[in-house]
Amino acid sequence: MNEDRVLLVDDHTLVRAGLRVLVNGFAGFRVVAEAEDGREAVRLARQIKPEIALLDIAMPQLNGLDAAALIARESPDTQIIILSMHTAENYVLEALRVGAVGYVVKDAAVDELERALRAVRRGERWLSPAVSRHLLDEYLRLTRSQPTVTGLEALTPRQREILQLVAEGRSTREIAGRLSISIKTVETHRAQLMERLRVHDVAGLTRFAIRIGLVNPES
Repeated sequence: MNEDRVLLVDDHTLVRAGLRVLVNGFAGFRVVAEAEDGREAVRLARQIKPEIALLDIAMPQLNGLDAAALIARESPDTQIIILSMHTAENYVLEALRVGAVGYVVKDAAVDELERALRAVRRGERWLSPAVSRHLLDEYLRLTRSQPTVTGLEALTPRQREILQLVAEGRSTREIAGRLSISIKTVETHRAQLMERLRVHDVAGLTRFAIRIGLVNPES
């Protein structure tokens, strides 16, 4: 049996170690690369073009949803499964919107992860039973009519990038250097974020980023 190469992405070393053992124990799957943040995940996906990428949502530098969107664009043959603690409808719908074909909650049984991998390998979609099955039909209905707007979709990808970096405590100069943009551009984006979200300081931006899952308050 040919093995599907798997890219494993999670910012917790022990979680990755456990997932690696599980995935490598499933016949037909092998973890070939690991990343601890979204930017590294995108780089590795572009480089090795794995058949499957398993991504957490809350990760430093670039969250899993925005990383998934970039991977879907730059490595379109890579099938993306989001592996997350979040079960709220907006996370699932956004994951599907950016290109994920599977969504598995982290407290799922071990055999569910294997079933998700095998479903994706067959070209099917997979949603954890903990996530309402009607969401997939709702997502398909919305894509045929008009896009849904959630707390996540209310921001552009660049705004989400800057919001996450601000919430992680990065300075304006550091954000500018990391994104290869000017300090003035960072300041403009930050001002637009505050205006759109109706907050008046970095603390407010940080609270919003935590609430929608862009950053993990325990990281």
